[in-house]
Amino acid sequence: MVGGITALGGALTYAELGAALPRSGGEYNFLSRIYHPVVGFIPGGSPPRLALPHRWRWQPSPLEAISRRRIPALSATWLAVGLIVVVTIAHTGRRNRSSNFQSVFTAVKISLIVGFCILCSVMVDEAQTISFLPHAGDGKLLLGSAFAVSLMYVNYAYTGWNSVTYLISEVNDAQRNLPRILITSTLPVMVLYVALNYTFLHVAPISALEGKVEVGYIAAQHVLGEAGASAISVVLSLLLVSTVSAMTIAGPRVLQVIGKDFALFGRLAKQNEDGIPATAIYVQSAIALISVTTSSFQSIVLFSGFILGLNTVFAVGGIFVLRWRQPDLIRPYRTWLYPLPPIIYLVLMFWTLVYTVKSQPQEALIAAGLIGGDGLAYRFAKRYERKRS
Repeated sequence: MVGGITALGGALTYAELGAALPRSGGEYNFLSRIYHPVVGFIPGGSPPRLALPHRWRWQPSPLEAISRRRIPALSATWLAVGLIVVVTIAHTGRRNRSSNFQSVFTAVKISLIVGFCILCSVMVDEAQTISFLPHAGDGKLLLGSAFAVSLMYVNYAYTGWNSVTYLISEVNDAQRNLPRILITSTLPVMVLYVALNYTFLHVAPISALEGKVEVGYIAAQHVLGEAGASAISVVLSLLLVSTVSAMTIAGPRVLQVIGKDFALFGRLAKQNEDGIPATAIYVQSAIALISVTTSSFQSIVLFSGFILGLNTVFAVGGIFVLRWRQPDLIRPYRTWLYPLPPIIYLVLMFWTLVYTVKSQPQEALIAAGLIGGDGLAYRFAKRYERKRS
């Protein structure tokens, strides 16, 4: 719930930023316009939203569990690689094929989540008692480092609430429709995500879930038995197809805009005959393939989540800077309950980032190295521009 409130606060803020600064690129566009191009280049140069099927290792229906239990010859890593390849092919052809692929798997995803929650609630024999509100004495837990670092995983799971800002230029009447898209998509995701986790806790005792990766499998096992749980795990693995697909659509649009702005990366702006940035998609997919074959899931989530969180903190904080510097800027949408949503987002994200640095310094150093590398890349790009001039 806290992660959903964080995402909603960010979405309400991005709605104003996107309507006031309507151009594709997400944080790259916002930070470049609000602060300085080098500040924008850092999130743009870091692959914005890598399509990483290794989320299966943490998501409720883990691909690794399926390959280990049901089909031992299969490798979770190579299944992930195969998915990235298939999704890349789907989104580098015709626009209609890309759109239909995403729409179908999103509909499948929502149907499966709703169906799983209903099935478990109807068939559970021994429901677990759940208290949504904290008990007396839980304040230490809620304000502790473990809760803060856990929020990094939760925020990573909510990743995508801001993806529409990566392709603003492709949205019809963006200044009017963008706020509606951001808000009306974040709220249902929040409801579905909370409902799914409630279901896990409702049907399986916490002692069975504690410290386990395969929470979806364990929950289904308590309701449907071993065979039913295996079948459900296979079916629910389809949930991740739409996630990887969505990031494959959105992320490369940032690289495309960078290609338009910097001649050194001009090839990233290249489009196919249907206006799709195929080269940028290939580049992001290549980086994703390298990541899933060389890094652990935890490292990927923490260092990429840290960078993504830092970028959004600067972007959300930019609403205050933009209102101060450009009070007369046309704002078709103003953040509801301003300044509460950006303040909530900044407090929660900053708290999470600080504890992540303290408890996971190695991943924070990797993130710092990537940021430094982006700064050098910007410098080379500007030098190249001067030489060309």
